[in-house]
Amino acid sequence: MLSIKFCLPFAVVGTMFAQHGYTPSDVENGGRLYRSNCSSCHGPNGDLQPGVDLGHGKFRRATADEEVAAIITKGIPGTGMPPANFTEGQALTIVAYLRSMAATSNVAVTAGDPARGKEIFEGKGRCVNCHRVRTLGSRVGPDLTDIGMLRRTAELQTSLLDPDAEVLAPNRYYRVVTKDGQTVTGRLLNEDTFSVQLLDTSEKLRSFKIADLREHSFFLKSPMPSYKDKLTPEELADVIGYLTSLKGL
Repeated sequence: MLSIKFCLPFAVVGTMFAQHGYTPSDVENGGRLYRSNCSSCHGPNGDLQPGVDLGHGKFRRATADEEVAAIITKGIPGTGMPPANFTEGQALTIVAYLRSMAATSNVAVTAGDPARGKEIFEGKGRCVNCHRVRTLGSRVGPDLTDIGMLRRTAELQTSLLDPDAEVLAPNRYYRVVTKDGQTVTGRLLNEDTFSVQLLDTSEKLRSFKIADLREHSFFLKSPMPSYKDKLTPEELADVIGYLTSLKGL
């Protein structure tokens, strides 16, 4: 994973919509690069910098996807936008993610009260049974300590209402079935030619020899339940408000 942090000083005046057939994989890969390299400056919604709005697909210095990708890789002299060590293909996946952001920018998401959301997260929602925030909760699911810097409010809402809509590769559950019929699921920690290591749903480290397994593979669906019928709209808004407030330690 690249570790270069960069800022994109684009003004909101033109529109970038080149004709590219991006795939869901392109968007996912671009989102991963954006979150690890861009969100610290621009925020998950692309609007953290004054006068910059990456999340609505409108730019002053570029009109085509290739031009935006060139700015990402070459930077803009005399501004806060340095060149980044990306290939052209990687830069285009970031553009794909920005286009995806723009396509969903009109989705109305209400962020409620973070304090009430924290109570629901730790109580009624039972989120700490799988997720960890700072020192509280389980390590079975993704750590959410800095989720507010990594995920957009619309993405958080989708994860709560329709978890199967987007399952990021690092968050997929893995299942092994031994030759004697034992089934174990959990987070994949490591896999090589001869063995598989999991953190199971009881937070126990489990190691299996490939030769002892009948099958082993990722789940295609998310292990997370939908909260559509478990929480009221107000409670969902409060949980989103809490998650967006999580900016790290």
